[in-house]
Amino acid sequence: MSNTSQGDSIFLTDLRIETIVGIWDWERKIRQTVSIDLEMAADIRRAAETDSIEDTLNYKKVAKRVQQFVSESEFQLVETMAEKVAAIILDEFDVSWVQVRVNKPGAIRGARDVGVRIRREKD
Repeated sequence: MSNTSQGDSIFLTDLRIETIVGIWDWERKIRQTVSIDLEMAADIRRAAETDSIEDTLNYKKVAKRVQQFVSESEFQLVETMAEKVAAIILDEFDVSWVQVRVNKPGAIRGARDVGVRIRREKD
């Protein structure tokens, strides 16, 4: 998927995963739900022509890989989680850039959500 100059992308929104994340003692003992949004570069023109999954980024495979990784992780910071997820997607899937948003709902009293958003590109 070489030419993504048109800005094509594939996204997943609100991928909910239970994991251990946080710095406080109580957070290290329970599983919390994080919500992950992904946006990945993908030139979809060939897939649109062929109507074939082989010619596009298989977002089900991406979702399963991220779910497996995050559910088994025990990061203290959502920042670290976001970086590691971005690295996996760039290393294991044919994308030139990825945007990862990790939300930790309910982490701050009075706020619906808190988290980080990063964008990383292949070297």
